[in-house]
Amino acid sequence: MSADTPPKVLFEHEGVFIHANTEDSEEQDLLVSGFLRIIDKDGEIMVEYKPLEDTVDPSNMLCAGKDSSSVMEWAYCPGEERSSPQQAVVLEQQQSYETEWDMINAVSFPKRKPCSNGEGALNHTHEKSKWSFTFSVWDLRSITVKEEGWSRLVFGMKEPPTSLPSLHFHQGGSEGFLDCLRRYIIITEAPDDETCLLVSTPNRALSQSFENLLDDNNYGLVTKLKKDSYVTTLGGFSKVTNYIFDAFRGPELEQQQRQPHEEVADLDILGLGEVIPGLEINQQEEPGFEVITRMDLGARPEVTRREPLSAEDWAKHQDQEGRVKNVPQLKKIIFKGGLCHAVRKEAWKFLLGYYTWDSTYDERKGQQRRKTDEYFRMKLQWKSVSEEQERRNSRLRDCRSLIEKDVNRTDRTNRFYEGIDNPGLVLLHDVLMTYCMYDFDLGYVQGMSDLLSPILYVMDNEVDAFWCLVSFMDQMHQNFEEPMQGMKTQLIQLSTLLRLLDLAFWNYLESQDSGYLYFCFRWLLIRFKRELSYPDVLRLWEVIWTGLPCQNFHLLVCCAILDSEKRKIMEENYGFNEILKHINDLSMKLDIEEILQKSEAICMQIRSCKDLPHSISEILGFNTESEFPRLEGREFGTLDSPQSPRPTQRQEDFSNGHNRHYREPPTHNGCKVSFIS
Repeated sequence: MSADTPPKVLFEHEGVFIHANTEDSEEQDLLVSGFLRIIDKDGEIMVEYKPLEDTVDPSNMLCAGKDSSSVMEWAYCPGEERSSPQQAVVLEQQQSYETEWDMINAVSFPKRKPCSNGEGALNHTHEKSKWSFTFSVWDLRSITVKEEGWSRLVFGMKEPPTSLPSLHFHQGGSEGFLDCLRRYIIITEAPDDETCLLVSTPNRALSQSFENLLDDNNYGLVTKLKKDSYVTTLGGFSKVTNYIFDAFRGPELEQQQRQPHEEVADLDILGLGEVIPGLEINQQEEPGFEVITRMDLGARPEVTRREPLSAEDWAKHQDQEGRVKNVPQLKKIIFKGGLCHAVRKEAWKFLLGYYTWDSTYDERKGQQRRKTDEYFRMKLQWKSVSEEQERRNSRLRDCRSLIEKDVNRTDRTNRFYEGIDNPGLVLLHDVLMTYCMYDFDLGYVQGMSDLLSPILYVMDNEVDAFWCLVSFMDQMHQNFEEPMQGMKTQLIQLSTLLRLLDLAFWNYLESQDSGYLYFCFRWLLIRFKRELSYPDVLRLWEVIWTGLPCQNFHLLVCCAILDSEKRKIMEENYGFNEILKHINDLSMKLDIEEILQKSEAICMQIRSCKDLPHSISEILGFNTESEFPRLEGREFGTLDSPQSPRPTQRQEDFSNGHNRHYREPPTHNGCKVSFIS
């Protein structure tokens, strides 16, 4: 790492205080408000504390204003009435909520400016350096944790003369800070003092961050997996391509000499069944498993995309009372071109099922009030839990710790979440914590922040974002459940589709022990969130949410990407590890419009086969009696295959691809298939 490279922020928390007055002072403590960071500076892990612009006088009061999205500060200055508001700090631009919920909205300590007369506020400019400090975790000897209605941390350094001020966590965050430290140092409780945590530092080469696990060695990876296989699975094995390639790669010469079966033997060291509980796939779990020996799908049709749906066109699809007209046609338009960004905030609520298509303006307004009330009741449940109660609630404590970690590293380059004093991060945290109250069984699993981030960015409102997340999680829930049945099913279905589309390519992957496509794990887990640029993620998700042109369209998106990469994989004779690395390296290099165009063409190509195997019809929801509508007509620029049978009945409402399965008896007149029981 170059000396000019800025330090990498691993943890940050604002609202950490130093009580500045000496013990013999009769005055109330002056609170120095600042932010605490853990940073990676040229490979060395540092703890850094810096005050904000001014210290915080405890005579100040913070309370929520009538609009719960703002915070009013009453600062006392000589010559002023104490009750007069001095400054309103707007945390976010969003609609007003019910005033009775103001008390539980997130507030932050704003950076005060000195009073106009120069009195009543400490001129702390010359003292800021006094309260700033930075130290390496390798110089840390102990951490003493005191509970005084809030957590207070006292750092003991290895060098006796070194003395640092205590840090007071009035707004929580001490557990998240300690949890982050545990990733780089070993913290154990002192045998004779339960408030004292002793610090020891293992080999620095093994103390890499979660994000830098690519550079770790076998020991670090295996230790992490054995310590918590489930969390590592969902939070880290979604990057399985990175882990396996880098954790077990050897010298290049040795890599070239290794055979596929030897590479798989390395996986056995890990114990794949332990890494992903229940994810092992075998043919005994696939009753009626169809192996397609020869299938002529015909030529792949040409399809075109159109411009995104404009705000004017969206308005034309609503009547005077706000009901959406001609929903099937509207969904086709959205599928073919997506939405312009100005429409997303409203249209996504319909696509995700938060609003019903036939609801009126007044009905949606009433629903908004009810949902706001319901949301804040759940938010109050975790907001009202004291630190003492939380110490006896390991489930809530673990969820909070995971959420704080993920929030601090989710889309921080996006303007909505960048910086240390960003209300978007507060909203991201609060919505995820409230979801834990909504779904106690699931709670929070790493990866869910990736699903919420684009939704919150579009909604710019925590209530709407929460209920849209609930609808999205209804579709994605099985991806995050511990048995992993949802992920296993999707991998099997994807493998089945790929066998149909290109048996030669599938056979090649199978020969490299990649037939079950584990390298697509991250694609499926969080719907390509980390594979595409932010605008492309928004486009892909809204297209998938239309439920068109078939069930499980996201699997065809996978097939389209693999179809574009198969030539390079086969011509370069990639082995197991090379395939994993190649797929992982596609991140942020994919063209979403090209992918969607090819995915739709693949769907039409499969549909054109008159006698599909039963497994394919079931995966894509094709049925002669009830079928997804065809995307046809000049306005969409598509060509329907002349072999395609016309549906006898069109659906007015469409599944998102997770709610229905269509079955029909397999036929064998036009396609040669063989079955393995």
